[in-house]
Amino acid sequence: MAQTGRGTAEETRKRLLDAADQVLREHGYAAASARTIATAAEANSALVFYHFGGVDGLLLAALDRATEERMALHRVTAAKARTVEELVEAATAIYRTDLERGYLAQFGELVAAAVTKPALRAEISVRAEPWVGFVAEHWERVVGGSPLGKLLPARDVADAAITFYLGVNLFSVIDPDRQRTDGVFALAARLAPQAKLLTMRLPGRR
Repeated sequence: MAQTGRGTAEETRKRLLDAADQVLREHGYAAASARTIATAAEANSALVFYHFGGVDGLLLAALDRATEERMALHRVTAAKARTVEELVEAATAIYRTDLERGYLAQFGELVAAAVTKPALRAEISVRAEPWVGFVAEHWERVVGGSPLGKLLPARDVADAAITFYLGVNLFSVIDPDRQRTDGVFALAARLAPQAKLLTMRLPGRR
């Protein structure tokens, strides 16, 4: 019976996580109450607090689950890049995947909510750091030791990429069809080939 009970608890947690994802992505943080999420999960709202300590705890757990999925998926995409042009292609693919699957909306909603909630802000900051490291790792892998790598240090590029990623969700308010955002990626794709000479490795750097 205990094993069945654990299974039931795990199923309930999964339903709550799925419902939290759905509510946050489709209706936003303001609509993500314990009652609304529990109703979508066909569960008692008290279970939000029992399993996750509250709504923010549940939303952060859902974000952690999404981050695990995204990191596994995007590492494969980024690992294929060997040039700046291919890095731009990978970044574009990552953005479009996150947009289509709702990851961008999920993260953007929590970041916006964190502006006025210091405790949530601290949690989001911790969860953003692996993505800064992700961008820095692949930038360094492709251009490290080159003039371009010295001109644009990996950490600075990573910070800029995360800034763009967060801002593009807000920019959608004045770019509903995403054409202007797509134009930014197209601009990066046109500029990337011009960096070839700057990506030649300096002597002594492997």
